[in-house]
Amino acid sequence: MLKYFRKKQKEVQTEKVYNTQCPYCSMQCKMQLIEQSVVSRKQYKTVGKENPTTQGRLCVKGMNAYQHAFNKERLKYPMLKVNGEFVRISWEQALERIKAQFTRIQEEDGLNALAVYGSASITNEEAYLLGKFARVALKTKYIDYNGRLCMSAAASAASQTFGMDRGFTNSLAEIPNTRCIILAGTNIAECQPTIMPYFEKAKENGAFIIVIDPRETATTKLADLHLKLRPGTDAALANGLLKVIVEENYSNEAFIQERAHGFHEVKEYLASVELREIEAITGVSINEIQKAAIKFGKEETGMIFTARGVEQQTDGSAAVRNLLNLLVATGKLGKPNCGFGAITGQGNGQGAREHGQKADQLPGYRSIENKEHRKFVADVWGIDPDDLPGKGVSAYEIMEKIDEGEITGLFLMCSNPVVSNPNAHFVKNALKKLKFLVAVDLFVSETAKLADLILPTSSYLEDEGTMTNVEGRVTLREASCPCPGEVKHDWQIIVEIARALGKEKYFSFSSAEEIFNELRLASRGGIADYYGITYERLRKEGGILWPCPDLEHKGTLRLFETSFAHPDGKAKMVVVPNKPVVPKEEVNSEFPLYLTTGRVMSHYLTGVQTRRSPALAARNIESYMEIHPATAMDYQIADHSLVKIDSRRGSITVRSKYSETIRPDTVFVPFHWADSQNVNVLIGGELDPVCRMPGFKLSAVKVSPVNDVFAN
Repeated sequence: MLKYFRKKQKEVQTEKVYNTQCPYCSMQCKMQLIEQSVVSRKQYKTVGKENPTTQGRLCVKGMNAYQHAFNKERLKYPMLKVNGEFVRISWEQALERIKAQFTRIQEEDGLNALAVYGSASITNEEAYLLGKFARVALKTKYIDYNGRLCMSAAASAASQTFGMDRGFTNSLAEIPNTRCIILAGTNIAECQPTIMPYFEKAKENGAFIIVIDPRETATTKLADLHLKLRPGTDAALANGLLKVIVEENYSNEAFIQERAHGFHEVKEYLASVELREIEAITGVSINEIQKAAIKFGKEETGMIFTARGVEQQTDGSAAVRNLLNLLVATGKLGKPNCGFGAITGQGNGQGAREHGQKADQLPGYRSIENKEHRKFVADVWGIDPDDLPGKGVSAYEIMEKIDEGEITGLFLMCSNPVVSNPNAHFVKNALKKLKFLVAVDLFVSETAKLADLILPTSSYLEDEGTMTNVEGRVTLREASCPCPGEVKHDWQIIVEIARALGKEKYFSFSSAEEIFNELRLASRGGIADYYGITYERLRKEGGILWPCPDLEHKGTLRLFETSFAHPDGKAKMVVVPNKPVVPKEEVNSEFPLYLTTGRVMSHYLTGVQTRRSPALAARNIESYMEIHPATAMDYQIADHSLVKIDSRRGSITVRSKYSETIRPDTVFVPFHWADSQNVNVLIGGELDPVCRMPGFKLSAVKVSPVNDVFAN
């Protein structure tokens, strides 16, 4: 009997521990997955692991992330579409098919007929390699990635104002000690829950928190002042705040004189603006504008954080620049407890754009149009600079090029543009026109369904590599879980295709660390300088904030302490008009309501992973439309009833959800669902003229009940 119990105890206690980090948001929380074998089945438990960013905290997504990795729908073998159905083939067959089709397309339609569409969820190594693959193996100028739809407005605004973009100008550790915080268009409580303790501690320490958002959210509950503006009017609201700060003498004249250009022009413009006009545009009262501005202006320290609510607009770049004007005007940059933070959405949204996935960028945040930058990277790669393609187009514009027939083949890595792009019906129909579509994914996503060939890739538990989190802190994601079936890592897939195309000389990598060491060389001396970062250091130190130019450098905790990154060392302020350069869609009698979109805590991006995690899917099993009860009554919409939402592009059907906290002229729909619940069907294809960001956060719609509940 004793032997029996000991045997059972041994069976129960068989345990494996996998060190990793969360695959979801930009906090990139470190964690361990504990696998326990109990007789004939396995049980899993996720625990947080101490790290510089989140100190071991996890949210509900991180705790349940393993569920999608072990989901039975995981792709395990290459799948070829034959007569409309996917059939399993070997890797050898898959590579031969890619070689034949890519070669045929480029011979028939030219080198730029092939495009690459990447992801902000892949590692730095894979982002770097994908950019190199497009430009060296395929020799195409057409590469961009889904991060274009996330942080491009903030990135361009920071680059124009400061001369560089690192997301955060300082570290998270400074937040608790700042005196006034503006959270503009960000619902961190649901989108990045593990960042919340920094702001809660600031509040405990007496910070005054201002939240700018059309909705009341879990984040606005933290606010001392909530500016519930009309969707899409952030730039004008910033002008109101600036006007009060300047006219009430809260601007830092010494800082402006020494470290900024453009203040005189901004001041002149503000003198021509009336607060009554800004009140009319934004729906925020003059009293609230004055209160917020004076509080931010008079405090010695302050920070501004932006996210998609401000950025996903057709004037998103200008709106963020105007908020940066506030920081420059008050001198709240380059010193303790002051600065800017663009709260990245995707896990590697920061690193994925720094090393070559964006249409206009080379590794190290170098410009593809700069002759010296081209030569530097070409020398690292061992090619002639003249062989490097030029600048391509943004993510959505790639879809337009496909529709026009200029692009006829697409290599798609870990992205789902049928759901994530605006004007979703258009995107789906465009992709159907391709001669050949290769999708690399964990699952048969809505976009992968359209593919001719799907290649199975590894999950966060299996794929080692570095990620750059919300602060600009480079971290190493360990990954020791074996790949299921014939799954390969993204970097292995890129290497094998490049070799099949005869480019083995440039892609002779056998590990992620080898790729990172080449990335270090390619980034050296650039804005995003990773040269001093190594796997060994990351394992010892837990993460390093770039720039880190040499092995002795400790990383850069705070930017701009003595100068900005422009050649003359000064920041650039700019006049941002109340009315955007690209007119926004207006409500009218046919489409009388504003539509805005966003996230819910239990889901991530297009839901491909979280909708396959039972614990997460159960929390939000379907999409919904948040609507004010008074507005709902006007359109005879009962609570929790099916409602049709129409825009000028199309229609979707979701369930209504009454909320007395949303503006009566606005409805909200999350974006994690596909098909008949895909809110991006309703969104137009107009783009920010600077960063090419679509205007996800503002559309004009009408709503109507699917069934006449009120008549029953």
